[in-house]
Amino acid sequence: MASTKTDVDKGRRIFWTNSRRESLVGFLFVVPEITGILLFGVFSLFFSLYLSFTEWNLVGGFDAIHWVGLDNYKAILSDAKFLKALKNNLLYSVILVPVSMLLGLILAAVINSRVYLKELFKVVFFIPYIATTVAVATVFSILFHPTQGAINNILMTLGMSEPPGWLGSTNYALWAIIIIAVWQVLGYNMIIYLAGLTNIPDELYEAAEIDGAGTLQKFFKITVPLLGPTTFFLSITGIVSSFKVFDLIAFLTSGGPNNATNVLVYYLYEEGFQNFRMGYASALSMVLFMIIAIISIITSRMQKNEF
Repeated sequence: MASTKTDVDKGRRIFWTNSRRESLVGFLFVVPEITGILLFGVFSLFFSLYLSFTEWNLVGGFDAIHWVGLDNYKAILSDAKFLKALKNNLLYSVILVPVSMLLGLILAAVINSRVYLKELFKVVFFIPYIATTVAVATVFSILFHPTQGAINNILMTLGMSEPPGWLGSTNYALWAIIIIAVWQVLGYNMIIYLAGLTNIPDELYEAAEIDGAGTLQKFFKITVPLLGPTTFFLSITGIVSSFKVFDLIAFLTSGGPNNATNVLVYYLYEEGFQNFRMGYASALSMVLFMIIAIISIITSRMQKNEF
């Protein structure tokens, strides 16, 4: 009996080596993260996919789920409000992403040159990005006030007799949202471009100067091409982020006036959590997922062909 017990204890010591104990401890640390990914990521994705083929009034509970097949997707194709939200979202993305990237690149190039107080400029331009969206929206709701706002007062001082109504105008509300978003994300793009500029060897610029290249030639022939991977990264993240815009819209306009600022995520929120049409909202989320995936694939192919 003693010999058998000794053999068992010896076997346990051989099995529970230090490396296996460390592996077990490491696995236990990542279990909560893995559980969260499986529960809120993988399960939510497949459950949403299933719901997109159903009709479900959220108030009725799980018993109210009824299979309708492709009816939700067919309804989306003829949904005028969805098409309006898609148009607004595309316009928002097409303007926001390139403008914010271009301004970020210009600021990064200027700050990276021989200027004083570089660190101060970095902080000043990055603060809007880390500020809460509610705080940013509150400030701009005051600035864009049609009669008392500072922006329209400046425009009237410059001679404009009838300045835009901004957030209250169907023609200018979306442009006001775009202006706020550009201002908010500009600092982030600048910081990323600054990180990319530090990886460009100074010898390339020195060799270009010896060959007689000017500032603009060095910028377009050296800086822009070598920042290609950085530009690709910012374009992908910018496009994905622009199609997920919600908080600015929800706080400032609630999709109005007359759906002038309604976008896909806000429309999805309306259908799912205001109209309680979870099946239709899930179908909208799947369409949004496919749109982002297609745009990402196209951008990736363009990047591979260029570099």
